[in-house]
Amino acid sequence: MAASPLSPDSLHDADLIASGRRVFEIERAELDRVGGRIGTEFAAACRLILGSRGRVVATGMGKSGHIARKIAATLASTGTPAFYVHPGEAGHGDLGMITADDVVLALSYSGESDEVLMLLPVLKRQGNPLIAMTGRPQSSLASAADIHLDVNVDHEACPLALAPTSSTTTSLAMGDALAVALLDARGFTADDFARSHPAGSLGRRLLLHITDVMHSGADLPSVREDASLSEALMEMSRKRLGMTAVVDAGGRLVGLFTDGDLRRALDTDLDVRTAGIAQVMTRAPRTIGADQLAVEAARMLEQYKINGLIVVDGEGRAVGALNIHDLLRAKVV
Repeated sequence: MAASPLSPDSLHDADLIASGRRVFEIERAELDRVGGRIGTEFAAACRLILGSRGRVVATGMGKSGHIARKIAATLASTGTPAFYVHPGEAGHGDLGMITADDVVLALSYSGESDEVLMLLPVLKRQGNPLIAMTGRPQSSLASAADIHLDVNVDHEACPLALAPTSSTTTSLAMGDALAVALLDARGFTADDFARSHPAGSLGRRLLLHITDVMHSGADLPSVREDASLSEALMEMSRKRLGMTAVVDAGGRLVGLFTDGDLRRALDTDLDVRTAGIAQVMTRAPRTIGADQLAVEAARMLEQYKINGLIVVDGEGRAVGALNIHDLLRAKVV
């Protein structure tokens, strides 16, 4: 007969906290134990994957399947083409997704999952190299594999030793270890990672360039250095960036006029109706190159406590402009 559940009011915070911390202690110890076993078999698995012309196909049932799916996703995002195949679906047609060039990574802590073992004869006939990740080196799956990665644990964190806890954690960590070792071996860079994550924040930070966010052409606020302050204000109003570039006859940047410059001018005795822009502009303003990353513009705005930048080419000509709102819309900041 099942025990009656305890009332939430009868539970003590200290007991709940102790229970949670105990899980971390047990799993940390098991991670250390499994990590200490990484050796030549792990290296062989890495070499097998690196030498493959195909992809890594991860498979597993139940909780092992969830871990296999995550390992495949991590491999794929770090430079090793990979995907997950459900072993049950594989027996009903999805085996056709696996080519002879692919390496199969099969997860089963017991090493006896029927759905996984059922695939082995077909995979062997097709010539697929098999890497098994189990907790039982003498299991059917481990014995059939070309390479076995041992993720055996002494203790599950579950006090009943029923729910996969430590074993799934060590399997996940072994998958991460594979992915990172392969990443290092391939010389995979942050730019490579960003290219496979263009919609993420890292992708935006590493792939988005100034040219992707700047205002250029007719949208670039710009006046000649002999323009009046009134003309500059009209240009700022039309382009709505809170600033305008001031350029010479060749289009080279000689100054910048911003809302802040206007406020400072109004605090003086200057007659704003007759003043020239050269009298109130900021000379030698901060600029940025069109080929630089948008994240560098964000860094400059923060470092120098400014709201906008003029973009210049190699000859110092003004070719664009951007402000903090452009970077916010692009989700760079």
